Amino acid sequence: MEKIKTIQIKAPSVSEVMGKNLPEKKFRSGAIAATIWANEVVRDGKKVSYRTVSFERSYKAKDDEWKTTNSLRIADIPRATLVLNKAYEYLALYSDEIEEDIYA
Repeated sequence: MEKIKTIQIKAPSVSEVMGKNLPEKKFRSGAIAATIWANEVVRDGKKVSYRTVSFERSYKAKDDEWKTTNSLRIADIPRATLVLNKAYEYLALYSDEIEEDIYA
């Protein structure tokens, strides 16, 4: 019986194919979203990883197109608090540590 060779091929990630950084995690409540991004920079010759959180509210404009803003209406504040707390909870529980500002 002949032995079958197996070849291992590493498939490129979506970010490698599309050439952009994809979010690590997104928390959404209605039109409000907090997105966690994993970032890397080289500082003093060392690769440093850190995470950032972006925040937005989606809305449908008069032209019927979906847009985003960082401005909140009063009624948005409870949902904004919820998604930001979830983002912090995720970072505090699933990260090795809460990173200090790498540029300090």
